[in-house]
Amino acid sequence: MTVGSVETARVLVLGLGNRLLSDDGVGPVLVDTLAAEGEAAAEVELVDGGTQGLMLLSRIAGRRALLILDAVALGAAPGTVHVLDGPAVLASGGASSTAHEANAGELLRAAALLGDLPARVTVVGIEPAELRTGMDLSEAVTRALPAALQTIRDVLRDMLAAQEGICVSPCQAKS
Repeated sequence: MTVGSVETARVLVLGLGNRLLSDDGVGPVLVDTLAAEGEAAAEVELVDGGTQGLMLLSRIAGRRALLILDAVALGAAPGTVHVLDGPAVLASGGASSTAHEANAGELLRAAALLGDLPARVTVVGIEPAELRTGMDLSEAVTRALPAALQTIRDVLRDMLAAQEGICVSPCQAKS
């Protein structure tokens, strides 16, 4: 690194969602919890992206891996923890099926068009129970937080191991 330059963390953890729409705010809540734990590696940057959409493109550029935390409505039981990896993320249109759906999908598609989409993109999300005005998470989503956090830690461990050339299932190290 040179004087005056800013080194970009290799992995971006991006919490998406609107804290004013109950379960839609779970992504930022998960980022806050990880930050409060203080266990994130130096190679990981935690960002509360809220509903900023395309304004987050500059945050994604130059990363080797992107982990999006979000409410993900796929029709499962409320509180179900979903993990979408690789092609499944883009095939789902960005994974989010909540109030800011277009923002997540547009963000990933725009990053891909600009050549800034990281080699590995994973979404960890929780199936919402309620998307209404309110700042509290539903009981089902609140109960799912510990399982989601463990899944996030596992995905981060795999992302960081893959960066070092060590593959821990289900990652696929690039040669």
